[in-house]
Amino acid sequence: MSSPSRVRVQRRPVHGVLLLDKPLGLSSNQALQRAKWLLRAEKAGHTGTLDPLATGVLPLCFGAATKFSQLHLDADKTYETVVRLGVRTATGDAEGEVLSERPVQCTAGQVVEALDRFTGPIEQVPPMHSALKKDGKALYEYARDGETVEREPRQVVIHALELLEMQLSGETPGLRLRVHCSKGTYIRTLGEDIGEALGCGGHLGFLRRVATGGFEVSQCVTLEALEALPEDGRLALLQPVECLVAGHTPVTLGEDDAGRFLSGMRRRGGWPDAGAVAVFGTLPHAFLGTAHVKAGELIPGRLLAPTEIQQILVNRTPLTEALAP
Repeated sequence: MSSPSRVRVQRRPVHGVLLLDKPLGLSSNQALQRAKWLLRAEKAGHTGTLDPLATGVLPLCFGAATKFSQLHLDADKTYETVVRLGVRTATGDAEGEVLSERPVQCTAGQVVEALDRFTGPIEQVPPMHSALKKDGKALYEYARDGETVEREPRQVVIHALELLEMQLSGETPGLRLRVHCSKGTYIRTLGEDIGEALGCGGHLGFLRRVATGGFEVSQCVTLEALEALPEDGRLALLQPVECLVAGHTPVTLGEDDAGRFLSGMRRRGGWPDAGAVAVFGTLPHAFLGTAHVKAGELIPGRLLAPTEIQQILVNRTPLTEALAP
């Protein structure tokens, strides 16, 4: 008896950024693949992973947007988390085996002092249960095999550490925190370190990313809501590619200069020096790519292909207008 044939999805060029509220239990790549299937997109990537046990803002890049996803990896992040005090686990979260239990005897004053110590530049040792690679192998793969490897401390910055709620007695003592931090910060490690500083140990009971760069969770859509929409509705949720370079200095070029810029040629103008520039064309108004300006020269960086620009224009304007000479 032959097995039923799988339905083939007809892929198509899709360009833009989908702000997804990643659900609990899915890896970032699993969430990406589901959204890619729902949009029938040819090419997709994300701007940094969230743990399966974390929820919240996960910008997904499609088509031309994948060229600029690396820029967003450097963005600051904001998380809300609950540190369960008194219990240390093998993974630093609620899923891991309990390694030790200690009484919670700290005071509110000691909590405030500890949080102050973890604000600003700090050093962290990356957790074994992380995607960081050593010798070409992710740390969590070593951990699954029962191995612990040496990790170098990394410097990160905790811009703000806000205490939202505190419970130091009862069956589940813990701290609810809002953390605004630099890229590369391990909130799991931060929770464990705070627990150790308070003399009782701790692990994460909850983790939600509420902002990354300029994107906030209020702008995000869930996979369930995305699936419930008709195809046009799904596409309408895409942010334009240039949302990834919102902090860049904008420069607009005329038609001739735009064409030459897209072919990789430098352009001369009266622009001041700038390290990060977003370049647009005038007619029609379209995002062309990134550049930097040095000594009056606009030097191309990552560029969209003319076919990508045409596909974007066709999707955002009536077809007759887009094809007009």
